Amino acid sequence: MMKAWFSESGQRVEVFIPSRRWFRPLMGRCCQACTPRSWDGFYHAHLSSLGFCSATWVTEEDTRYRGWLVRRICCILAVGSWKVLTNTPGDLLERVCSNKRVQDVAASQACSCRRDSKFQQQCKEKVLGILARIQAPLCFPMLRLCCWALLRFLSRLFLSVQLHRGQLEMVLRAARTPSVPLVFLSTHKSQVDGLLLSFLLFSQGLGVPRVMVGNLTCSPRLRALLSCLGAVFLPTRMEQALSDQDGELPAAVLASHGAQPLSLGACLWAACRALCRCFGCARVDLAQPFSLQEFVAQSLTCWSSTGKPLEELLPTILGVPQPVYSRADGPEHRMITSSEAEEETMVTKLGLHALSDAIACSAVTAVGITSALLLHKHRKCVRLSQLMADFAWLLEETLLRQHDVSFSGQLRALVLHSLTLLRAHLTLYHLAPLGDIMVVVKDSAETQWELSRHSAQLVPVFASEAVGACAIRALLLELLPFVGEAPCPSGITFSEDELYHKILALLQLLPPSLLGLKPCQPLDCQSQDVLDKLTLCGLLETEEEGEHCLCDVSSRRCSRTLPWTDLDFSDSDSDDNHRKRCFRICEPKDSPGFLLFFCHLLSPVLATYVRAVAFLEQNSWPQPEAMCACALQQFLAEEDGLECPTWSLVLSTLQSFKNIGVLKEMPSPLGPLLHLVQPFSSSEGQGKLRAFLEQFMQL
Repeated sequence: MMKAWFSESGQRVEVFIPSRRWFRPLMGRCCQACTPRSWDGFYHAHLSSLGFCSATWVTEEDTRYRGWLVRRICCILAVGSWKVLTNTPGDLLERVCSNKRVQDVAASQACSCRRDSKFQQQCKEKVLGILARIQAPLCFPMLRLCCWALLRFLSRLFLSVQLHRGQLEMVLRAARTPSVPLVFLSTHKSQVDGLLLSFLLFSQGLGVPRVMVGNLTCSPRLRALLSCLGAVFLPTRMEQALSDQDGELPAAVLASHGAQPLSLGACLWAACRALCRCFGCARVDLAQPFSLQEFVAQSLTCWSSTGKPLEELLPTILGVPQPVYSRADGPEHRMITSSEAEEETMVTKLGLHALSDAIACSAVTAVGITSALLLHKHRKCVRLSQLMADFAWLLEETLLRQHDVSFSGQLRALVLHSLTLLRAHLTLYHLAPLGDIMVVVKDSAETQWELSRHSAQLVPVFASEAVGACAIRALLLELLPFVGEAPCPSGITFSEDELYHKILALLQLLPPSLLGLKPCQPLDCQSQDVLDKLTLCGLLETEEEGEHCLCDVSSRRCSRTLPWTDLDFSDSDSDDNHRKRCFRICEPKDSPGFLLFFCHLLSPVLATYVRAVAFLEQNSWPQPEAMCACALQQFLAEEDGLECPTWSLVLSTLQSFKNIGVLKEMPSPLGPLLHLVQPFSSSEGQGKLRAFLEQFMQL
């Protein structure tokens, strides 16, 4: 199916609307603007045609032998043939000793003694002893035995572990690059991911990861076993010794070693609970690798900000005029002249790029779509036939936005399987005369929390549409004093500037990590992109030049200026470039309730922000950020009838408050502390902040 759409430049763009039965979009591509060579170098030309394979399905074709006996012991033969590429490097001691942090700690300890060759030898022996306590060489027989046991465990836990051959080929191409290490950044979906990712990296020839095990009390035999499998332990009593001078060297050695953190106890407990049930099929997606050296070089080349300076959000919240910066003390000038700010911004952009790529390649699950419909569209009850129709509609919209799904099969079977996974929070009633099923959502905090957790995976998919819908909702709220009653959204017209400023304010409020947006695109360009996507999906329709604008309230205030002062005597050739457009709200015929659904998508996040405003008044300031995050999560959990937010949502709340200027981080002898800015220490300032947040919420 083809859909025609006219862009802002007047060009006719044809968009292919895929069918869920056969179309699989390409996902996980790296940023073409920041890493153009990696975009072409690591990309496989036939990515979509390679298909999927199961990492836990092992046959005789995975071995070098054939026969009936091989078919019975093929798992043992396959695990025995897998290559172990990662072991302790021979120059690990020299690399750790040459680390800058280790050298600085050694130099500080040598201030009171002689820094001769004898001291350097003692320092090297101390580093060698620390390395011996935190790690051990890999034991190949034990590693293969545990990998075989893990293969049997995953085969019983999942029907299959799907892995895209094209994505795997891109990672293998990057791994074959000579003299370049490969770093994996993972977004964990469950507590079993640690075991699953370790198995996949080893089984696909990508090496054995070094995993850091912290805060785990275990016997010496278990510690020795885990060390042989690649575990890295914290030095004994390192936490108590960190305040002493002797504890700085173990911490520096551990930081220079490099390992992935893992909570082993949580993984083992989740594995024991998972053995009691089968979770169907699992899927692991791998994003396209990119060169860190190319990313840094491209960031240094394109460091200057090309977009126009953005207005600060804090004066907008408080209702005061925007401050005027000079070129010497403006925020852009301070950012460019500070090398430390450049490095910090580059690291932040790298993390946001990696997170955006991971979100883009993550497939949407069937239970995520069903949870989003039950939470944001059918809050109380819905018939199964209607839920199936909405499921098919939302599935098509997900595929249209170049996001893949992790399921296939008949529509009724998919919806019933999702309802089975959510059966603890639902009640099903069979309607005998109609042959249908009534799905009733339980009214409890646990149900809201579970549905919100599953439906959060759809927020990055529809991030632009959700931001635009919340901006439209805020403008409709401003329209109420002029019309006297709640207007019908369909047919109301807004000016482009009104929509643009509301969208920009919401983009400044929400962190990019929550929406999955790339940091290389300026916010003003993202605001324009939101308007284009709202037009493309049919929620907005561009008005022709000269048509009446219904609720452009800001441009129709009473004025005593002369009538000819509004006339424009500019050149007619340049007039087309400065025309202001108007947009009329539309309701797509094939998608009723589209606008309200998008408004509800960001409601859990915005509701957490509103509830956090009361925390500002009850908490004592200043305090460290870690202590503040724990206190905020406890405060939100104690409220009756509201779900307890996840840890990532609590951190994003504090980050948003810091970005807009509500909280300010200040250095202190005990470390950085969070201070509450003076305007928000009063009830009046907190009321303005609450009103600013509530205007975007669909109540």
